[in-house]
Amino acid sequence: MRVSTITLVLIVFTMSFSFGQDLVYKPINPAFGGDTFNYQWLLSSAEAQNTFTDDSDSSADQSSDLDRFTENLNSQLLSQISRTLFTEQFGDDGLTEGTFNFGTLFVEIFPSGEGLVIDILDTSTGDQSQIIIPN
Repeated sequence: MRVSTITLVLIVFTMSFSFGQDLVYKPINPAFGGDTFNYQWLLSSAEAQNTFTDDSDSSADQSSDLDRFTENLNSQLLSQISRTLFTEQFGDDGLTEGTFNFGTLFVEIFPSGEGLVIDILDTSTGDQSQIIIPN
């Protein structure tokens, strides 16, 4: 009986000195309300773990001056050809209402409440595009 009384006194004595505290969640990521100073640490940690490489950036830097000149020349030639075709088809007055065929492209031009609408359909692939020129 004396041992159980001593045990009971020890349990009550230790319980009187134990304190509880609330658990509080504090996010680390600044996107979820965490401290903004954690951003650089999270970013550098993510970049250190990233094993993927971007191959598209390395190929863009390797184009020579001759390649860039050739692309620029091709772009200017295609622009001149399209400008000539546009002038031949529509004249100096510009865009007129109607339907037109350019090879596999079917172009329909009509006015609407939003402005002048140009529908373009590629009959070989079925791709469509619409351009609206506001009034």
